[in-house]
Amino acid sequence: MFSSLYDFFKNKRVLILGLGREGRSTLEILKKIPCTIGISDKNLTVTEDIKEYELYSGEDYLDCIDNFDIIMKSPGIALFNNVPEETKAKITSQTDLLLRYCKNRIIGITGTKGKSTTSSLTCHILKNCGLDAILIGNIGIPPLQRIEDFKEDTVIVCEMSCHQLEYVKASPDIAVLLNVFEEHLDHYADFNAYKSAKENIYRYQNENDTLIINKNNLKDGIKSKIVTASLTDNADIRLIENRLIIGRKSFDADRIKTRLIGRHNLYNIGIAVYIAEKMGCKDEDIFEAVSTFTGLTHRLEEIGVFGGVHYINDSISTCPSTAIAAVNAFDKTDTLIIGGMDRGIDYTELVDFVNRSDIDNIILLPDSGYRIFDRLDGSKRNIVKASDMEEAVKTAKKVTKYRCILSPAAASYGFYKNFEERGEHFRKLVKEICCDESR
Repeated sequence: MFSSLYDFFKNKRVLILGLGREGRSTLEILKKIPCTIGISDKNLTVTEDIKEYELYSGEDYLDCIDNFDIIMKSPGIALFNNVPEETKAKITSQTDLLLRYCKNRIIGITGTKGKSTTSSLTCHILKNCGLDAILIGNIGIPPLQRIEDFKEDTVIVCEMSCHQLEYVKASPDIAVLLNVFEEHLDHYADFNAYKSAKENIYRYQNENDTLIINKNNLKDGIKSKIVTASLTDNADIRLIENRLIIGRKSFDADRIKTRLIGRHNLYNIGIAVYIAEKMGCKDEDIFEAVSTFTGLTHRLEEIGVFGGVHYINDSISTCPSTAIAAVNAFDKTDTLIIGGMDRGIDYTELVDFVNRSDIDNIILLPDSGYRIFDRLDGSKRNIVKASDMEEAVKTAKKVTKYRCILSPAAASYGFYKNFEERGEHFRKLVKEICCDESR
């Protein structure tokens, strides 16, 4: 694949737009190719390793883009709809180039929620069934970072965020669209723009490709083979009472051994199993692999039991539906901590859910948590505004009798570097503040 990238970039003026993790990875590739390199980032710090390149920063960091032949956009850069069409034609990304030039079988997975779990589980199953599978993408490994590890028979599982899909001009062999909920409105002009970015995962597929899509997101004009999925409706992959239906096969959900918590994870399992079967894996090997998958850090992660209280870290939750799924994953939750960066998301669904629930304590973090304070029914429960995570944990220790879940339903930015840092801080605080009553 590198030879294709070499030809693509050779003798071109290439701008790296955003010098985060993926931008740094792009720079390492470009260093091996004869081309002119520019780097543009609003908050660029000039260090020894980049000072030889054309550098742009500050409020006008985007003014340079017309001076380059190729714009390698990093996922974190928001352009909204302010870019002329002739400039859009020059924008590409690591995800786009992976899809356009990689000859390997690519499984692309996206969705507002569940994409990290489903991607990780799918790769885990394939590897445990004897396939040479690599997990890359939004999970934390830039799509082109491991191209030297790609062998002829390597199967690539790529978790794809809306930001990575926004400017792609190709789609994977097997595309998965798990769901689309209101999210990332700080990055897009509106919800339709966000949804359109997600739909790029299948927009360029042909009749030889496969699309696994939530039935609610099905639309006309799809060219690929369609496999529908749903937790509630009739679909090719579905859950009916205690039966997991995958095509013509039916499995007793109660007999599926898994460490993943919650009914929503049976949906993710069903999709991963379908993909593995399509890749030629045997059912007994697939379900053995499912049983050994431990799940993701910061996704319904049990920190421990302190003073008889179960503390759950679901920091990866960034929208209302994930917080609802977190509560529904357990029989009883008496304290829920929510709130974070306010991106203008509609919290009506979460507010209605909380007001109908039997959750005794709602602890609200700024800024989004404060916005919904007046909409929550305080006559049935204790509602507390906490100034920060430390105060939230101290409050939870005082009021919780059985289970406390951190499921923010909001992004972490502005308060933490990312959801991982937020979850690690919560875990640390729980162990420091509550460990004296550990059992």
